[in-house]
Amino acid sequence: MIHLRTRLKVADNTGAREIAVFSVSGKNSRRHVGLGDVVAASVKIASSTGSVKKGEKVYAVIVRVRRQQRRSDGSYIRFDENAAVLVNKDSKDPRGTRIFGPIPREIRDLGFTKITSLAPEVI
Repeated sequence: MIHLRTRLKVADNTGAREIAVFSVSGKNSRRHVGLGDVVAASVKIASSTGSVKKGEKVYAVIVRVRRQQRRSDGSYIRFDENAAVLVNKDSKDPRGTRIFGPIPREIRDLGFTKITSLAPEVI
């Protein structure tokens, strides 16, 4: 589960390396988010050659969480880190052209098909 002010790794090639969540999109009074949720975040660490700069407000979809997630078949999936992919606000298209690391298949089921097609591995 991701709370406000949580720092996430960025799993794409936009130039951002780490972001901090400051707002949750969706229902009022949501305290935490999980896989596939869109959040508003601030870039905390960025590379100098990237398209995203430090301090910029971005929108991101959560693609990996350390907390275990239960699947419909009864199995559980868990990752080593919390990570997100930067997306455009209006569409669900990713801002980067490459995605790094594994992506769970729940992301595809939520409508982020472009992210899963760019990912090297869908678990």
